[in-house]
Order: sequence, then C-alpha cells, then structure tokens
Amino acid sequence: MKAFIEYVVRALVDYPDEVSVTEVDGERVIVFELRLNQGDIGKVIGKSGRTITAIRTLLTSAAAKDGKRAMLEIIEPGRTPRHRQGDTGEPAGEAKPEAAPAEDEAGDGGEQA
Repeated sequence: MKAFIEYVVRALVDYPDEVSVTEVDGERVIVFELRLNQGDIGKVIGKSGRTITAIRTLLTSAAAKDGKRAMLEIIEPGRTPRHRQGDTGEPAGEAKPEAAPAEDEAGDGGEQA
C-alpha cells in the first residue's frame, strides 16, 4: 500500500523526489504519513479535496481487502501529526469525551429547599 501511495502521488506533483511515505502501525489502524514539497500539497488535495478523497478511498479499499484499516495524512512541514498528539489508539478526532457529572432528578443541583 505504501508503494501505491508513492506511485500515485509522485505522478501528481512537480517535485516527485521530495515525496516520502512513512507507515505507522497502530493497534487497529495503519497510518500513512505523506510528506511532500509545500508547493505540491494543493495538487495532492485537489479542488474541494476530491483528489485526496479518491486516493484515500482506493487506500481504504486495498486495506479492507487485507482485513485492515488504513488512514492517509498529509504532514505539513513543521507540524506534528494528529495521530501522535494523544496516542490514544483512537483515530484522530474520535477520542471519547469525558462523562459529564450527572444531576439529580429534580435538576436543582442537589440543593434542598
């Protein structure tokens, strides 16, 4: 799958020698980090994100065939990948929220009259 990403992205960009893909294995998902020249990011994303969406769709289909789940992230120079910020094992942006404290049935915060 890594070779597939490199092949497709290098065909789209002006600086193919600067394309690198890193595979990060997690518990439930394989994350592919795509690094490329700053000027090529727009070419890979495409209008309204259609190009990157198509690449991700093909990657998801290929991973499903192997019984795996895959994600593709474009890493901008000088930024930390989202999936490494928390390392919760959950995909980025899907961390479980904290439970809010329950109020008593009267809804008055436990105050007695």
